[in-house]
Amino acid sequence: MRAGRYEEAWRLSDATLRSRDPATRDDPSRPYHERWVWDGRSFDGRHVLVRCYHGLGDTIQFVRFLPQLATRAATVTLEVQPSLIPLMDKLEGLTCVMPFDPAAPLPPAECDLEITELPLALRMAPSAAPAPYLSTSKAILPEGTIALCHAGGDWDRERSLPPRLLEPLCSLAPCVTLVPGPTDLPVLNPGGCPMDMEATAAIIAGASLVITVDTMAAHLAGALGVPTFLMLKAEPDWRWSPGQTTSPWYSSMRLYAQPTPGDWPAVVGSILADLETRTLMKKG
Repeated sequence: MRAGRYEEAWRLSDATLRSRDPATRDDPSRPYHERWVWDGRSFDGRHVLVRCYHGLGDTIQFVRFLPQLATRAATVTLEVQPSLIPLMDKLEGLTCVMPFDPAAPLPPAECDLEITELPLALRMAPSAAPAPYLSTSKAILPEGTIALCHAGGDWDRERSLPPRLLEPLCSLAPCVTLVPGPTDLPVLNPGGCPMDMEATAAIIAGASLVITVDTMAAHLAGALGVPTFLMLKAEPDWRWSPGQTTSPWYSSMRLYAQPTPGDWPAVVGSILADLETRTLMKKG
């Protein structure tokens, strides 16, 4: 998938699908993110339930395929993280959007799919469902505002970087933080970003540029079509290629990977150099 060899990836996934024990489908003894849902059955003309068992960023990345699914299924119900419902309600083709309650998930439909299984099920590469595919209102921000996100979540601390490294960026343009909670960075919102998806999306949509680590904010910015600089660790997640500066998932995104593990100063230095070059070009 990282190399863009999608047909090969799908053949491997098909083999994995055939090897699974049907008794382990949607196994309640396993954490949601480790479960498999789709058993390979046809979804054409059937009532389909799309479950979102992974993170917010995963959901945002893969909802791009829902309109295509809707052209083949009889109905499509999306069982999604509650905070994302205001954004998902605007997607085309959905019959129903329901909040995902881990303690009481919806009963199975004629065909269940997990959101990250859609590319395999539909045999669709990212280019078949290009960004932007989400929309929202824009927060009113000063011209040229940069939205910053240094925190990538506790489950993979290597994705995060010390916020002080981003301070030089704040001298180039007005900045806002996309991280909840107070910050010492000289930003327009020192109290932090609201814990509200619509408000966060509006801030991202109103910014001229988003500079973020690999987290939900990156996917949201890409899905909204906002110019984004993505800061990556040396060996990032499968969906990002550290040897490339662009991403097939989001055309508005530029990738900045660590040259060696842990070297965040080099990443920020490259971004600063590119921003200064861009500023000089505008002045010229």
